[in-house]
Amino acid sequence: MNAQLRGTDREKRQNQDRLDFRSETRDALIRLKVLLPNEVFLDCPVRKIVAEAANGHFCLLPRHIDFVAALVPGLMAFEDEGGAEVFLAIDEATLVKCGLEVLVSTRAAVRGGDLGQLQSIVEEQFKVLDERERQARSAAARLEAGLVRRFMEFDKG
Repeated sequence: MNAQLRGTDREKRQNQDRLDFRSETRDALIRLKVLLPNEVFLDCPVRKIVAEAANGHFCLLPRHIDFVAALVPGLMAFEDEGGAEVFLAIDEATLVKCGLEVLVSTRAAVRGGDLGQLQSIVEEQFKVLDERERQARSAAARLEAGLVRRFMEFDKG
């Protein structure tokens, strides 16, 4: 009889420990920092993070094991303190989770409220980026042609 009571007490303690752990996990927050080459794009507490690596999507919660992942270009989502889902469009990135901090380092990121809004923002930024790249290629071609012309003049003279 006494052993039965001890077994029941042990089960109650284990159940309470599980409930305490779930409560802690639910209330804990992760510090998400998204780093661009020239600025800290985002630094805020979040409840969970959903991202995509080369081998598929994954979700990070506060008590998730520490790890590093190479993220593919696409969408990253997180749930903010208030429970609202926020989307980020990111370029290739490296994600590092250590304790309750997640660092995402990428060349480009765009934040949007809903997916439609985010799509239009990304398309607009790509148009601007394509135009800049076209201008840079044109300037490089002009410099290259000028250099070749000068070498030819130098060779003749």
